Amino acid sequence: MGYNWDWSFFFEEDPNSGVLVWKLLLDGLLNTLTISVGAWVIAVFVGAVIGTIRTGNHRGLVALGNCYVELFRNIPLLVQMFLWFFVLPVFVAPLRSIDYSHYQLVSAVLCLGLFTAARIAEQVRSGIMSLPRGQRYAGMALGLTTVQTYRFVLLPMAFRIIIPPLTSETMNLIKNSTIALTIGYAELTFRGAKEIAEYNFRFFEMYVVLTAIYITVAMTANRIMAFIERKIAVPGFIAAGGGGGH
Repeated sequence: MGYNWDWSFFFEEDPNSGVLVWKLLLDGLLNTLTISVGAWVIAVFVGAVIGTIRTGNHRGLVALGNCYVELFRNIPLLVQMFLWFFVLPVFVAPLRSIDYSHYQLVSAVLCLGLFTAARIAEQVRSGIMSLPRGQRYAGMALGLTTVQTYRFVLLPMAFRIIIPPLTSETMNLIKNSTIALTIGYAELTFRGAKEIAEYNFRFFEMYVVLTAIYITVAMTANRIMAFIERKIAVPGFIAAGGGGGH
């Protein structure tokens, strides 16, 4: 049985909002990028801190870092999203005063950011531990403090090593942003599948377009990270242009 493909509805007005369908999708894409970029910033910063702590000599901080990683990696992402959105405001009263749509965004960014941070923390730890001990000793011989040694010697080299897996995490974060639709945030999939396709029943066309958009965004992120990898590679230490996600 043949299917009658019809792409014209993308250029028609959505009867619910009075906005052109393609503009609604563009708005959803911008919301997806907002979530992804915000969560990525949190993930890299928190992941770097937790990963660094786990390579130190303070047993209490190491144990705390390990608990963070195990906690966030072993709780399903969907459950974490519901905890952030539905449960946390019950215990933190100021959150209940935040505008509903803003809190949807905040919940999605924090959930994805802290979840991804646990994964990046493991990569940062592995990157630091893979470095020759001589680099740490060289920093100490120059009179650098422990914090300065990590900041100026160990972390810059570790991040060069972990760019390929960091690229994969960046692409996963973009894909995981679809989880925000479960709390009603109007990201790309919510706009396309919930608001538009459920009205006109053009699910086939919509999912083809959504797939193409996600592939384009993810591959763009992949190419950007590959470019960064080539630019910051240390000759003779790691291969340039490995291109995480290949």
